[in-house]
Amino acid sequence: MATLYDRLGGETTVNAGVQQLYRKVLADGRIAPFFETVDMERQIAMQKAFLSWVLGGPDRYTGRDMRQAHKHLVVKGLNDSHVDAFIEHVSTTLRELGVTERDILEVAALADSVRDDVLGR
Repeated sequence: MATLYDRLGGETTVNAGVQQLYRKVLADGRIAPFFETVDMERQIAMQKAFLSWVLGGPDRYTGRDMRQAHKHLVVKGLNDSHVDAFIEHVSTTLRELGVTERDILEVAALADSVRDDVLGR
């Protein structure tokens, strides 16, 4: 059975998707301020590795867990509305890449499954 990573199109889709996703995120006034001091090249590389891993692709993620990685953002006010906006952009990006609604819902559910860790709850 193919992994979600494979169904989405593997590395090609993850790479294109992360690039498109961060263009949306950085243009969104609701969440862009959280990325003002972020090294976006590093962020994009880490996001590609993380997504590949959680979607069932190659395990190349070596970053911090979600709670630790976002702790400083929670202090700056990161909340559910920001996570919702991020998931919205993930879904929109996947639609633009021609991913099926079933797979988009599965990716959104995976993203939502780390919400409490991201928000330090």
